[in-house]
Amino acid sequence: MTSRVDPGRRRFSPARLLIYAVLILAAAYYLLPLYVMLVTSFKTLEQISNGSLLSLPSPFTTQGWLDAWGTACTGVDCSGLHRYFWNSVAFTLPAVLISTGVGALNGYILTKWRFRGSELFFGLLLVGTFVPFQMFLLPMAWTLGRIGLANSIAGLILVHSVYGIAFTTLFCRNYYVNVPDELVKAARVDGAGFFTIFWRIILPLSVPILMVSLIWQFTQIWNDFLFGIVFTSGSQHPITVALNNLVNTSSTGIKRYNVDMAAAMITALPTFIVYIIAGRYFVRGLTAGAVKG
Repeated sequence: MTSRVDPGRRRFSPARLLIYAVLILAAAYYLLPLYVMLVTSFKTLEQISNGSLLSLPSPFTTQGWLDAWGTACTGVDCSGLHRYFWNSVAFTLPAVLISTGVGALNGYILTKWRFRGSELFFGLLLVGTFVPFQMFLLPMAWTLGRIGLANSIAGLILVHSVYGIAFTTLFCRNYYVNVPDELVKAARVDGAGFFTIFWRIILPLSVPILMVSLIWQFTQIWNDFLFGIVFTSGSQHPITVALNNLVNTSSTGIKRYNVDMAAAMITALPTFIVYIIAGRYFVRGLTAGAVKG
């Protein structure tokens, strides 16, 4: 008579328990800096100086977050992040949408509407992904000055959109290779045009790779420091530059670690939210174009 293995015993076998224990320890080790930042942001300066790094806030205070956000600040010299947070929102969202939209359109053209020299065109775009962005600083600065967009949010939108198109085109082109050509041919026979096919057929199939492009671009653009500090100044700075200025300056000469940690959390929060909302599409979109068939 065949014996059956108890499902509960299989589920909690020593090997499986060891794997979970290792994973939990690795996750705890990885999340420890985040924990330290979070609890420190809610402590007073006295507790930070005299207490333990891992201890919970006692008393619990949100003053560090209020000072980091700068709700009570007015004027150009305000040290809070609220003004610069909205600067980053103002150029990040348009740049992400423009670069992702143009990249999707380029990928569609390069796979389903090939033209003479399309492979050369794609090769040149591919080269753009390997060029260090430091090499774009002088040409971009000259261009922004010539067209009147220097030191402006619109200038940052243009810079990040142009620089991101090479990456989003690469993502979308590799994804659209796996979309059957018969779908496009059938739509042409039915009388659908270039944009109708793109809007009605290609885009509905593109959710995973569009999410990859959106997450990639949002993370790169929001966290960018170099373009922000080179192409803007003063009140036009993005939040990353403002965070650097806040952490490295103090009007009292006292290092306010609670404010610094809260400011870092505020800066990182939008990318964290984006990954939570759209992260499940990320791996699916990255692997969709890895194997054909």
